Parts: sequence; structure tokens; C-alpha cells
Amino acid sequence: MDTAWIVINVLVLLLLIGILYWMQKKHYSFTKRVFAGLGLGVLFGAILQLIYSADSDVVAKSTQWFNLVGYGYVRLLQMMVIPLIMVSIISAIMNLKGGKNLGKMSGLIIAVLILTTGVAASVGITTSLVFDLSAENIQAGAAEHEQGALLEDKLGDVSNQTLPQQILEFIPSNPFADMTGARKSSTIAVVIFSAFIGVALLGLDRKQPEQAETFRGMIRALYAVVMRMVTLILRLTPYGILALMAKTIAGTDFQVILDLIDFVLASYVALIVMFLIHMLLLLLFRFNPVTYIRKALPVLTFAFTSRSSAASIPLSVQTQNKKLGVQEGIANLAASLGATMGQNGCAGIYPAMLAVMIAPTAGIDPTDWSFILPLIAVVMISSFGVAGVGGGATFASLIVLSTMNLPVALAGLLISVEPLIDMGRTALNVNGSMTAGMITGRVMNDVNDNVFKDRNQDIDIMQS
Repeated sequence: MDTAWIVINVLVLLLLIGILYWMQKKHYSFTKRVFAGLGLGVLFGAILQLIYSADSDVVAKSTQWFNLVGYGYVRLLQMMVIPLIMVSIISAIMNLKGGKNLGKMSGLIIAVLILTTGVAASVGITTSLVFDLSAENIQAGAAEHEQGALLEDKLGDVSNQTLPQQILEFIPSNPFADMTGARKSSTIAVVIFSAFIGVALLGLDRKQPEQAETFRGMIRALYAVVMRMVTLILRLTPYGILALMAKTIAGTDFQVILDLIDFVLASYVALIVMFLIHMLLLLLFRFNPVTYIRKALPVLTFAFTSRSSAASIPLSVQTQNKKLGVQEGIANLAASLGATMGQNGCAGIYPAMLAVMIAPTAGIDPTDWSFILPLIAVVMISSFGVAGVGGGATFASLIVLSTMNLPVALAGLLISVEPLIDMGRTALNVNGSMTAGMITGRVMNDVNDNVFKDRNQDIDIMQS
């Protein structure tokens, strides 16, 4: 009988996909279709949980089929991350007047990412203190103890590397291996390798202009092909969000969330406060936050549902360039660097909140400035090289907790609400990288204000 219900659930998903396809044929805007997918996914997921319960075999087996659409879409986006980074960065650099602009561009983006991570850590600390969060008040079950033991095992890999060794990991020794995503720092290693190619091309312009022009032609052709591939994949965004959200809602045990509701609420308060700080920064750099939010919501929605900063890179780049008017090289560099360092949610707010919660169990007063100031500094430094996929927050937390001499196993107490919080964290990460791109574009006078202000501007990829 279970098989029949699974088939029915899959057929309903296909029906909902059909509705989105009908909206496409009727030329509804990309943004409207994305939010239609989000709403239908939430509704379908809630109905599934109401009928079967979150832990039922029917839901588990149905969502395996949903994953073909949801995570299939995420994988297609991940497939394009490395090619997009390479051709966009090389293309951007070869159009620069000199390497000086590249250094300024990179420096500004990294500065914004790291400084906002420090601010995010302060927000996380303040929120934890206001909500009076403490790990001493959380009951641990078998799953929590198991996760705690797993974190202690992972700590060995993290603590064995000093900060200089971690930074050294960014430099590619085998760029072809990094193109396969072999390391946590592979994305930033590809950024560095691509930058070297672009800078070498600028030098070749002076010494061997004919060869340089031949290579430029190749890059232009590759760029056109890669962007067309990205366009084809982004057409699937509404369907991917539909399946991802249906799976998430259907499989979420809301009773477990209620048991840790204080931490969940505190986390989202901190995330919202940091988002508002991003909006204030945009306002200071003469961007209308309302216009920004309206245009950025589709990519933030995808980041929320997919829980992957890396997979959000193609949509982030397209949004910054086509809808917000940021020069493409800046957009790509901001999205790429933002997926591997200075993540405000995963590497800023979350580790800081955990440290404040766990400090009392080690006899440390979390309100003491001798604890708070070093914590903020450690969070900023450790935010380099955080992987832009699910699990990046765990990696960042291990570094912070171990550096502050706090027991890492207690971080396992939050395993049951980790996916729910990770959704908001990832959306904030992506918003932070886009904010860095917008600010850098403004400082370098590389923002097309006409595109940003155009209320009708949309990624109408369905018709392109």
C-alpha cells in the first residue's frame, strides 16, 4: 500500500511542476515563478507531513524521488560553478586596464566580507546574551551524543593545521584537482589560478599581441558557451525550489524544533538583524534597499532552500549583473570569494553563538570583555576558507571552539535543528557576498544605476 501512496505523491509533484511550466508558457516573470515554486513546495510539504508524519517511510521514500528534481538541480548548478568562475574572472581581468584594478577589487571584496563577519559575530554574541542561551539547559539524547563524538573526531583534522597552513591551502598546487572540488579550499584556489591566467594575458598583450588576441577570442567563445549553459540551468530554478522546499517541510519534525525554540528564535533574530545591517550598508552606498530586496529575493530563496552557497554562485552572479547592474567581473569575484570566506551566517553568527552558549560549561563568563574581544577576532580570522556547502558552519565552529579552548562536543546538542538554522545562515551568507559585490562596484564606479533602478529588469531567462 505504501508504494501506491508514494506513486500518488510523485504524481502530485509532477502536477505542481506542470503548473509552473504553464506559468512559464504564459510568460510569468522569473521572480513570480520562483515564489510560486516556493509557495507550492511549502503547501505540498505541509500536507505530506499532516497526512503521513515527518518520520514515516512514505515521506522518506517519496522525498527520494523529489530529490531527482531538487538536488538534481543543485548538482547542475554545482557543475557550472568552476567553469563559470574561470571564464568570468579571466574575461573580467583581460578587460581591465591594469593589474592595479584587480588588486583593489579583490581587496575591497575581502575587506567587506571579513569586516561584516566581525559585525555578525558581535550580533551573534549579543543575541545569545539577550536570550540567555546556555548549553547547560539543553538535554542530550543518543543522536546528540553521537554527533558530539563525531565532532571531536573531526577536531583532530582541524586542530592539526595552524593558521598559516590553512592560508597556504588556498594556493593551488594542482589546479586540475581543484577543478574537481577535491579540497575545501578548491573554489578559492580556482579563483587564484584564473586570476593568474588573466594577469598573464595582460602581460602577453605587450610582448606577443597576436597570441594574446587569439587567446582572447577563445575566452570570449568559452564565455558565451558557459553563460548559455548557465541560462539553460537557471530555467529550472522554480522547479528545483518546489522540490527542495517540499522535501524540507515534509521531513521536518516540528516537535524537535519546539524543544529548542529559544535557540531557533535567537538564531533567526540574529540573522534578521545582520540582514538589516547589510541593508543599512547598501543605503550608505546609495542603493535603495527595497529595490535590492525585490530583485535579490529569488537568489536568496534558492540559497535558503538549497543550503549551498557554492551552488548559489551562478544565480548570484546573474542577479548582480543583470538585475543590480554590478560589473560581471566584480559580481563573479564577490560570489566566488563569498562562498569560501567571510560567511556572515555560517562563519560569523553561528560559531559566536555556540561559543557564548558553551562558555558557562567551562567556567567562563561570556559577558567578560576578555572573552568577547578575542572571540570576535578568532571568528574573523577563522572565516577564511569555510566551505560553501552544507557543513561549513560545523567546520568554522570547530576552529572557533577549539581556539577558545571550549568543548566542541557540546555543539552536537543542536543537531536536530541544524538543517532549519542552516537555511537562514546560507541565505545570509549569499546576501553578504552580494552586498560585498554591490559596495565594491560602487567604490570602483562599476555599477550601472540605470539597470539597478529599472523596476522591470528581471532575469527573463525563459525567453532568452
